[in-house]
Amino acid sequence: MRPLTILLLLTAICQLTAQDIQPPFTPAHERIDGYQNRLAAKERSLVGQIAFRSIGPTVCSGRVADLDVQASDPTHFYVAYASGGLWKTENNGSSFTPLFDREMVMTIGDIAVDWPRNRIWVGTGEVNSSRSSYAGVGIYLSEDDGQTWEHRGLSESHHIGRIVLHPDDPNTLWVAVLGHLYSPNPERGVYKTIDGGRSWRRVLFVDDNTGAVDLLLDPDHPNTLYAATWERSRRAWDFVESGQGSGIYKSTDEGETWKLLTNPESGFPTGAGIGRIGLDMTGGRLYAILDNFDRRPKDEEEESEGLTKDQLRQMTKTQFLALQEKDLAAYLEQYDFPEEYTADNVREMVEKEEIQPIALVEYVEDANSLLFDTPVVGAEVYVSADGGVSWQKTHEGYLDDLYYSYGYYFGQIRVAPEEPRKLYVLGVPILRSDDWGKTWKPIGGDNVHGDHHALWVDPGRPGHLVLGNDGGVNISYDNGETWIKCNTPAVGQFYAVAVDRADPFRVYGGLQDNGVWVGPSTYREGTRWHSNGHYPYESILGGDGMQVAVDTRQNNIVFTGYQFGNYYRIDQATDKSEYLTPKHKLGERPLRWNWQSPIHLSEHNQDILYLGSNKLHRSFDQGKEFETISEDLTTGGRKGDVAFSTLTTIHESPLKFGLLYTGSDDGLVHLSRDGGNSWQNISAGLPEQMWVARVQASQHELGRVYVALNGYRWDDFTAYLYVSEDFGKTWSRLGNDLPPEPVNVVREDPVNPDLLYTGTDHGLYVSLDRGESFMLMDHKLPAVPVHDLVVHPTAHELVVGTHGRSIYLADIGELQQLTPENLDRSLLTFSIEPVRHSSRWGSIRNSWSDTTETSVALPFYVKERGKVRLSVFAGDELPLKSWEVEATPGLNYPEYDLSIDGNRLREYLQYLNRDQKEGEDPIELEEADNGKYYLAKGKYRVVVNKGEQSEKMELQIK
Repeated sequence: MRPLTILLLLTAICQLTAQDIQPPFTPAHERIDGYQNRLAAKERSLVGQIAFRSIGPTVCSGRVADLDVQASDPTHFYVAYASGGLWKTENNGSSFTPLFDREMVMTIGDIAVDWPRNRIWVGTGEVNSSRSSYAGVGIYLSEDDGQTWEHRGLSESHHIGRIVLHPDDPNTLWVAVLGHLYSPNPERGVYKTIDGGRSWRRVLFVDDNTGAVDLLLDPDHPNTLYAATWERSRRAWDFVESGQGSGIYKSTDEGETWKLLTNPESGFPTGAGIGRIGLDMTGGRLYAILDNFDRRPKDEEEESEGLTKDQLRQMTKTQFLALQEKDLAAYLEQYDFPEEYTADNVREMVEKEEIQPIALVEYVEDANSLLFDTPVVGAEVYVSADGGVSWQKTHEGYLDDLYYSYGYYFGQIRVAPEEPRKLYVLGVPILRSDDWGKTWKPIGGDNVHGDHHALWVDPGRPGHLVLGNDGGVNISYDNGETWIKCNTPAVGQFYAVAVDRADPFRVYGGLQDNGVWVGPSTYREGTRWHSNGHYPYESILGGDGMQVAVDTRQNNIVFTGYQFGNYYRIDQATDKSEYLTPKHKLGERPLRWNWQSPIHLSEHNQDILYLGSNKLHRSFDQGKEFETISEDLTTGGRKGDVAFSTLTTIHESPLKFGLLYTGSDDGLVHLSRDGGNSWQNISAGLPEQMWVARVQASQHELGRVYVALNGYRWDDFTAYLYVSEDFGKTWSRLGNDLPPEPVNVVREDPVNPDLLYTGTDHGLYVSLDRGESFMLMDHKLPAVPVHDLVVHPTAHELVVGTHGRSIYLADIGELQQLTPENLDRSLLTFSIEPVRHSSRWGSIRNSWSDTTETSVALPFYVKERGKVRLSVFAGDELPLKSWEVEATPGLNYPEYDLSIDGNRLREYLQYLNRDQKEGEDPIELEEADNGKYYLAKGKYRVVVNKGEQSEKMELQIK
């Protein structure tokens, strides 16, 4: 290369801005190696015995990615959730068992079950390309019904659309690999193995942005396969859902070679507007549902009926002033303009050239409206009766209100095997055709969610359907006329959680496509609500539920909303809700609202509410009136069809009113020390272009602030966690021992300044040294994405909002006491919660019931592993029970069943009656049905001995 060419090239490179350079994605081998870091964080954990418990909710369920049903016994099936793992039922959905909770990832794109051999194949990585479609690490196989799993390759696949098993050879299978979501990669296409996944060959490849999304084996010709490819490119600010690479391919030699079927002569649409394609086949008829992103031709008749946005886009001032007043007024009413904008004053604004006519379009075109108000063709169904050589559309016109602009989220079609005239397409809602696709009707129901992703049609019983959607699993036996809901698993996808100060406190949370819910922290999973008629959780808002802030003075005022910044003030006592999102003025550039726009309620005065668009807005009267207290706190936006350059996180220092921090999706962190009068960009020293997942001002040190950055939208899985001790002037990296898992949240403990919690895409980690090192905290908590964390300040409980397994809660009273001084002690005991006495301990109600057991945890900490003896005493000297446990380093919670040794009964009775007065009935102990004697009411001493060390605890039986 000539020197001048080199110089010009280097000059061009230097002129590139940071926005023009895409950060590198994390290679699969680093993620796989990082899984070992996770296991190491579990092994060294001092908090591994702190037990979580699920507090639901279950009634709203979560997004299903795939279903596999045993045709010979349809009561036995598997359900793969997008981020909630794999579940099995053998009783037609009455109950489910999780099977995939501890692997490298929990996200699933497709499953395939070899029923005769009891082998389960799992293709990880949800294929729907949504905002939270997490990346997988390839293929897994279980040969023991999900008890154990073996990773079988395709690690760089990220998102798997379909697994097809050979009908006769268990070692031969084909996989449709969609590939990375946020970065180009060559490991896309169709892969084949003939040795059970020990080695793979890529047999179909298009390009680095085009992967295989669906795959089909001809049931009548097992050597013939059909594959659907999909070109798509997603960035945080833009999603190109279609492209030239999308199409349908055919192989007649078991996938060795492939031919493109969809050419301009085939009758199937081609070109840049071709989006996701789904396939199914029966009786020699091949069906495809297409997300067609080509634009619809303008309907002149429709436009003539009234003033439209497209007319206003091109309209001159003169043309606008010639409009009839009734047409302009109808437009303003149709798009719900504020009352201040009447036809008269809008006309005056245009006449004075304060605004242009296009401002009336820009004012109403926010990101949420553009999801639905779109001119694309949308869903189309095609059929081929000659093996894909020629295609015909099955229906006239458009399938409106099914795909809108997000057909990428669906892409499934099913044909009834024994009734080939019956077709089903999945979208919003599910549609059925009884006439080969000519006409369609919706078949949802009252308890059926709107967004559908998986459907199994029973080949042996007409009308029997098993359906998977954003609300879980539904079953119908009458072809969709009525449905039952199978929602016992807690698989909700929470974006955010919050708590109030009621007693017991309540938990609030915003869910993916399932609204905002509130329920008691004491809730335990179960189906008792079926009989008492009241589910403990209640929905308080619809849409995609977002962040929640609770005014804890009365615990009845809640601020929450749905996607793209639509927030409300809800009075739970009166069920009254008021819309409170501030609007830009007509003629101003529209505010940019993130999918999950942030809110924050001031701890100094709970009348003060902060709300973030691309600017920060503040209200002093609970959201009735807002003022904008900043300029644009982002990089200013990028061209695309996704809301971007928006605020994602807000926090006001608990130590000082008006000390404000914001973070944005394009990587900026800002600080205001004077309540928003002036702002400082404090992002220098942090990785560029990363999504600011959380900014957290310390409640212990005024200048301390934590920041969690997330590279997921670059396919960068590095754990970015930082702290500043000087208001963001300088930053230090934390969590260098964290595995490569994107960080979603960081929280500082309100009691212990050295205690940090952080949630990643694969679990919860805890640090006892302010982030220098982390350990896994996962006892009874699956390896699920953790999106939000709240530490209740008085109940001393940690609330974990997961995106896939609903909400978990753990008692952290002992954890908060693990200060540096206490960590250095060889043995430490803690207080024991009082126990309420019950005469039913050890009882059996009748011959058919179980024994009523009881127990209490005896918490202690040890620095080193070893034997520990526990002894229970009445008074100072009377031993009632003694036993040994093997203690692990850290917190231990051995259970004590509150019984005494039988040979101590006589002495214990003497002790209980030691202060008996003349004439009083003596205290007696009755043997329980299980043969045990239990402690009476009173106070007892528990002694913990380890070697020569001894510590005491008090146990009170009330």
